[in-house]
Amino acid sequence: MAKEAKPMTKKQIVDHLAEKLDVPKKVADQFLMEFSTLAYKEAKKSFVLPGLGKLVVVNRKARTGRNPATGEAIKIPAKKTLKFRIAKAAKDAVLGAAPKK
Repeated sequence: MAKEAKPMTKKQIVDHLAEKLDVPKKVADQFLMEFSTLAYKEAKKSFVLPGLGKLVVVNRKARTGRNPATGEAIKIPAKKTLKFRIAKAAKDAVLGAAPKK
C-alpha cells in the first residue's frame, strides 16, 4: 500500500522560500505572515492570487437541513462565508489539462 504524502508544514514552506529566494529564514517567515495578513484583510473585497485562485466572500441563503442524529428538520440561517475559487491554471497544473472537445 502506498504511503500518502503529507502536506508541507509552515516550517517546510519557510525553508523552501528561503532557499529559493536566497533570503534568511526569518525574512521568508515574515513574508509568509504578512502575505496571510494581507489576504485576510483584502478578502472582504476579493483577494486574487495570480495563477492560484481567489478568496471571495459569499452570502449563503437560509435553508432547511436535517439533524443527522434525529432526522428532525431544522432551519439553517443565512450567513456570510469565505470561499477559495481555484484558478483554471492551477487545476490544469495539478490535474492535467482537460481534453478539448
